[in-house]
Amino acid sequence: QVQLAESGGGLVQPGGSLRLACTASGDTLSSYVMGWFRQAPGNEREFVAAIMWSDGSTYYLDSVEGRFTISRDNAENTVYLQMDSLKPEDTAVYSCAATNYYSGLRGTSKYDYDYWGQGTQVTVSS
Repeated sequence: QVQLAESGGGLVQPGGSLRLACTASGDTLSSYVMGWFRQAPGNEREFVAAIMWSDGSTYYLDSVEGRFTISRDNAENTVYLQMDSLKPEDTAVYSCAATNYYSGLRGTSKYDYDYWGQGTQVTVSS
């Protein structure tokens, strides 16, 4: 059983940056896929980024590629989402998720994941 805890959300002006962190406990993540998702009011939960813990391969939503960066820290059992050049349409509750890796898994669907954090609010507004 993996427990996930997000931090780092907040209010930022358009064009600004935030870094979200997701710290895992209960298991080591060496065989996991970690993902970030977001959900704005009235919308479905949307994939943002994923990383394969074993080799660091990453996947991104097209609209965030080049602005967001997902990374991991093995020692801290933590995955980060660095968000730059933020736009008002990035406003949402951001949640991290985890699941055990299997061959061919990309981790780009919410249905791929078994464990979820509570979420952290990101608001981009002037």
